[in-house]
This record gives sequence, structure tokens and C-alpha cells, in this order.
Amino acid sequence: MPRSIQSTQPPLKFIPQRLNPLVLQIVRWLLPIALRFRTRPWLPAGIVKIEAKNVEVLAELYQQFQAGKIRFLLAFRHPEVEDPLCMLYLLSRIVPQVARQKDITLKSLVHSYFLYDRGMTVWAGKWLGWLFSLLGGVPVRRGRRLDRQAIQNARELFANGALPIAVAPEGGTNGHSGIVSPLEPGVAQMGFWCVEDLEKANRSETVIVVPIAIQYRYVEPPWSKIDWLLSKLEADSGLKVLEIDSGDACGGQSLREEIYHQRLCRLAEYLITEMEEFYRRFYHQDIPKTISTDESASANQVLIARLHRLLDKALQVAEQYFGVQAQGNFIDRCRRLEEAGWSYIYRDDLPDINALAPFKRGLADWIAEEADLRMRHMRIVESFVAVTAAYIQEQPTAERFAETVLLVFDMLSRIQNTTLPGRPRLGLRQAQITVGEPISVTERFRNCQGDRQASRQAVSDLTKDLQIALEKMIR
Repeated sequence: MPRSIQSTQPPLKFIPQRLNPLVLQIVRWLLPIALRFRTRPWLPAGIVKIEAKNVEVLAELYQQFQAGKIRFLLAFRHPEVEDPLCMLYLLSRIVPQVARQKDITLKSLVHSYFLYDRGMTVWAGKWLGWLFSLLGGVPVRRGRRLDRQAIQNARELFANGALPIAVAPEGGTNGHSGIVSPLEPGVAQMGFWCVEDLEKANRSETVIVVPIAIQYRYVEPPWSKIDWLLSKLEADSGLKVLEIDSGDACGGQSLREEIYHQRLCRLAEYLITEMEEFYRRFYHQDIPKTISTDESASANQVLIARLHRLLDKALQVAEQYFGVQAQGNFIDRCRRLEEAGWSYIYRDDLPDINALAPFKRGLADWIAEEADLRMRHMRIVESFVAVTAAYIQEQPTAERFAETVLLVFDMLSRIQNTTLPGRPRLGLRQAQITVGEPISVTERFRNCQGDRQASRQAVSDLTKDLQIALEKMIR
């Protein structure tokens, strides 16, 4: 991938779904390799075991789907880039195995269509769009405006496709196994659309949304690798590497956790201070030296308050350039900025960029390069949308330390290299998948039919209930 976008690009075309059973079977054969080994720089993997709970529920749902009794959507958590591989493993291996054990008769193909971010093919390469298409993927462009072509395709597949459909309602990864980001309402809305489409066709299938949680843990706590990565980040940031007494490092668990927590807070405070000065000096942002917080706030809470203020300023820099209003939470603002940036780079108003006069092409390239630079502020914010003061303190596990340190690594990598970070692998991991209790959308639709305000409220309520279900499963 190039270090940066330096020229305008043709419009991003929609990639139609063309599920190919042969390609799917080949990918299924290769799945253990993709899970175990690092096949791409941005895909650390190293997953040696996948366990799943409550799978018989999913097996029974597939049986009912194949019998024409229900339509369902898999709403899965999306903390890491490996999640789709784990979902594929669940459907291709675990569900059929459990079905055989429970004497649940299923047809051979247990799979799903799925939605994926169109931007993945931008940073990973066109080959990924080709592969996802053959595996049943539908690309969607995130942003304020509805991607009508993608939504229409997904809606058609949900109501009439030969398979269920899978969607990550968080809309993107947050790097935290233990935190669910605010859900986007698209999954709930798709559920109500599906009921509406079935009713118009006088069909009686029940529409269901199935929450699925995914969490990761290390086979062995990677404390030595965390120490190595912290030392690297300290050195790369220009901060003196903190020397730790070997006796302290090998001391009791609580002492070790305290040492790593102090190092992480020290690094975070240093980076926040440097970035605050960066935005003050070069982007003329008004960032006071102090921050107003409750007198009882801990040092960690003050640090997180400064981080969130910094993220807000970073987004303002991009929003001011693109003329985008600051509305909603950090995730909402990032989505709108991505949409705005793409409209400057992938020019729908210039269908044939090669036919432009050199002068106009030069201006277009100038705008594309500038847009790419401005979007980097947003990319940094994306890494930290789920960071809280209490995440490590609540459970000072190696997993939570590793997740947080890797987010800092992402930020420094984006600033240094401007590419998708090739994360270091800190150790071998296990994945835990939990299938939640199905949520009937059909019942909710009938309770609000014909009332537009009640329909909007029903979408909001379903989104909230889905959020609660996912949060309960990861506690």
C-alpha cells in the first residue's frame, strides 16, 4: 500500500455479491492456516483454538431457515480484524458438528452473506473485494448518506437469499474484547424492512436477529511481550525507556500490574501532551493547559478527559476543512468525515479522470492529497473511541493491557508510516464465541405497524436491546 494518496482516483464502484461454493470450500480448507499464521501484515491472527457456547440455538435456527420458517440476521461483535475468520469457523465447522451431535438435520451449506466496509478494498487491495464477492460479501460505504445500492442488495438477500446474512452492528473494530461500541441502527432497520418485505409478499416467515459475542484471550499471559512493546513505544515516542528492576518485574501479580499500569499512564500522558502542543502550534486549536474536572476525579480520569478533548480537537481540524458539522459521538463524526474525504478522493463527478486537462488534473490531485492528509486526524481518533479510565483498573488482565498498548502502537504507526499498522503478535490466542438468545423482529413490527413514530422508536428500542444483549455476553 502506498504511504499516502497523492492523486485523485476513479469512483469506487459497487462490487456485486457472486457467491461461489467452490471458492468458499477452498477458503474453508485453508481457514486453519489463516487463523494460525500471519497471512497478511494487517492480520496478526495466531488463533489456535475457537470455542463456542449455545451453538445448538444457531443450529436449530439454520434448520428452521432451511425449512422456510424463518429469516434471520447474525449481529456479531467486531472487536478485531480476525472476527470474520472466527465467524466463518463457527459456521463452517462448529455449527455442523453440534448439529450432528444434537441430531439436527442441516443441508450441506451452512454459511451466510455478509456486509463489509467498502474501504477495506482501499487499504487491503482490490483482491479482497474479489474474494469477498465470491464468499457472499456485500460492500457498503459508511457515512451520513445511505448507500442505497448496498442497502438494496442487502435487503433483497435478507428477504429472499438462500442464506442468512451477517452484519457487525458496531460498524467497525474498537480493539476491545470487553467493550461494545455504540451500535448503529442499521441492523434493527434491516430487520423491520425484512418483515415489511415479507408481509408485502404475503409470506409468513418470522424475522429474527441473533446477537453473537466474540472475545479473545491469550493462551499464556504475554507480559514479556507487553514489556517489549512498551519499551519500543517509549523509544519511538522519544520518551526515555523506563528501566525496571528485574526483581520488581518478576514480583507478585499485583506489583507487576501496577508497574505496567504506571508505564502505560506515563506514556499516555507524554503522548497526549505532545499532541496537544502539536494541535495548538500547527492547527491553532485552543487547548488550555489545564482541564476542568470534578475535584474527586482520579489521575486516570483526568488523563482520559484530556484524551477525549484531544480527540475532539483532532476531529474539528478535519471537520473544518471538509465543512462537516460536528454532530453525534466520535464514531458518528468519523463516519461523516470518511464520507467527505472519499468524495474528494474518489470523484463521482469526474467519471474519466484521464480525460482531464493537465491543469484540472493537477488541481484534482492536489485536493485528493490534501483530503488524505486531513483524514489521518480521523484515523487516529478511530483507534481510541472505546478507551476509558476504568477498562484496565476493572480487570488488570494481560489481555486488557495488550489491547490498550496495541492501540497506542496503532496511533504511532499511523503517524510514522501513514499506512494500516502491521501489529506485532504478542502471543497465541483463543477465541470465545457466544450465541445469544434470538430476538424476534416480527413481534415488534406488529406492535408498531402503521405508526411512523412508533416505528422509529421500535428501531431505537431494538438497537438498545441488541446492545444490552451483546454487553451481557461479554461480561
